[in-house]
Amino acid sequence: MKLTLIDQIKATNPVVLNIANMVTPADVANGLNVLGASPIMSTAGEEASDLVKIAQAVVINIGTVNANSFKQMQAVLTAANGKVPLVLDPVACGASRYRSQVVSQLLANYQFAVIRGNAGEIAHLAGADWQGHGIDAGDGSGDVTAIAQACARKYHCITVLTGATDIITDGDHVIEVPFGTPLFAVHVGTGDMLSSMIGAFCAIEPNAWYDALLNQLYTLNHATAQHLQTTLKEAIHA
Repeated sequence: MKLTLIDQIKATNPVVLNIANMVTPADVANGLNVLGASPIMSTAGEEASDLVKIAQAVVINIGTVNANSFKQMQAVLTAANGKVPLVLDPVACGASRYRSQVVSQLLANYQFAVIRGNAGEIAHLAGADWQGHGIDAGDGSGDVTAIAQACARKYHCITVLTGATDIITDGDHVIEVPFGTPLFAVHVGTGDMLSSMIGAFCAIEPNAWYDALLNQLYTLNHATAQHLQTTLKEAIHA
């Protein structure tokens, strides 16, 4: 694992274009900024081609998708497809027929480098039996490693299934990062930050995404857990 990748991010300051949801854009932008990347958030499809020209990665988050944001996602992805790494965060994609249709259409029309989701989201994309619970992972008895591999093979990309143990797979090879913490669940937006940071790491390591993603997961798990512990202590003693 290349432990210098975070130094490369700070040195090169890659631009990560985010089509974020309306709940967590500040968290996403600040997370990227602390990492050393340069976040840019957009809600206008009219600027898609201009922004893609300056971006080194694109992250699509469907957390609060609607007709207008879906059109913007398509405009950005059309401009970026095959030019920069594309990352998809399929938030609660099994929670409604509309979300499922949006994700299916995006995956059918564009080639994503990475899909990042929890067990419920990845299981839905893989067609596995799982009981999702809104934005939470929900419950299921399936083998999450096999589910992640099935998703990666189906969409010809790297799948990152996050949970107590994070799983990175291209469908054949598997890496596990067993350093998750229950603290992540107390802050809505941790997954959104994770997906955007994946974009930053992929931007500087376009030919070695495994190394990039392993670096990213170690970085977020350590830094975010420390931040959440501090925040909770301050809240308790306030």
